[in-house]
Amino acid sequence: ADQIIRTGWWTVILHPTQVRSFTLDNYRQVLAREGMARAFLNSFLIAVPSTVIPITVAALAAYALAWMKFRGRGVLLSVIIGLIVIPLQMTLIPVLKLFNFLKLSGTFPAVWLAHTGYGLPLIVYLLRNFFGALPKELFESAFIDGASHFTAFTRLLLPLSVPVLASVAIFQFLWVWNDLLVALVYLGGYSAVAPLPLKLATLVGSRGQDWHLLTSAAFISMAVPLLVFFSLQRYFVRGILAGALKG
Repeated sequence: ADQIIRTGWWTVILHPTQVRSFTLDNYRQVLAREGMARAFLNSFLIAVPSTVIPITVAALAAYALAWMKFRGRGVLLSVIIGLIVIPLQMTLIPVLKLFNFLKLSGTFPAVWLAHTGYGLPLIVYLLRNFFGALPKELFESAFIDGASHFTAFTRLLLPLSVPVLASVAIFQFLWVWNDLLVALVYLGGYSAVAPLPLKLATLVGSRGQDWHLLTSAAFISMAVPLLVFFSLQRYFVRGILAGALKG
């Protein structure tokens, strides 16, 4: 821990008079580590499907809960809300046993399914609230003109929901990209499928060497989430405020 305090970039701020030179050697060492490029690619292969799949499923489910009348809709919504408060740690062992039975452990589909299951209840709840707040006159007019539910969903609802979809995409992507626990449990630490957080956890050897590389590695890991956030920032702000104001 003392090495982290003495070697981080914050030493420029904490002790500006003690800085003798600037170097990017730590970043070079991190990027040159064996398997780092593969871990970076694995993070993309995990984060992108784990973001797209739950949002796609949640958008369809939220539309049904908001604009389609069917028996048990209220009960289903209550179950979804109840699933939000269940700690994911309670599900790790049962789900891992299921994945072992299905021979999915140590594969990308296992993590995709896990993150989809963990993220789906909250995303459905958020999207359902947003969809339900849209003017019902728009959908009634579309149905009178002969539009089907699929047409109303794709041509009417989705264009109006870009801000909130971008917001939940940011939250889901950041959570998956930075996740260590779910990846460690369901991937088993195999280097061929290990994402960036698992690779960063192995930078420090068993004897405690290379602590000084952790700060550089963490900064490199932050680059993609920052890029995603700033790219979707305008939609993020609108999505957070969606439903807060009535026009």
